Amino acid sequence: MPAQRHIERHQLPYFLKVFNRITDKPMGSLGNVSRDGLMLISSLPLLLGARFDMRLKIPGKDAPHYIDFSATCQWSREDVTPGTYDSGFALLSAPQDYVDMVDALHRYFSFYPLSTSA
Repeated sequence: MPAQRHIERHQLPYFLKVFNRITDKPMGSLGNVSRDGLMLISSLPLLLGARFDMRLKIPGKDAPHYIDFSATCQWSREDVTPGTYDSGFALLSAPQDYVDMVDALHRYFSFYPLSTSA
């Protein structure tokens, strides 16, 4: 049985869509992200060990910004929500745009303790 991963992730269900970079067809939505990988929520299970060429379309003022990357499916299992599957991916080489997006999401969704010193 594979070891459980202990990387801190940030939950992002149904907000950012992931597309197949070759066909431009939607693959699913980001469930969570880290600098080294992501979890995809989709309507179909995905092939373990397969490499996928993916694209994120980040909304922008004038046009979407594309982040292209390749990732390998490490695991795929049925979600608790009927008809959906969760699949974990390891990025082969995270482009800087992807790393910047993960860092920006981390800052945006994180809560920091207030300073107790006066």
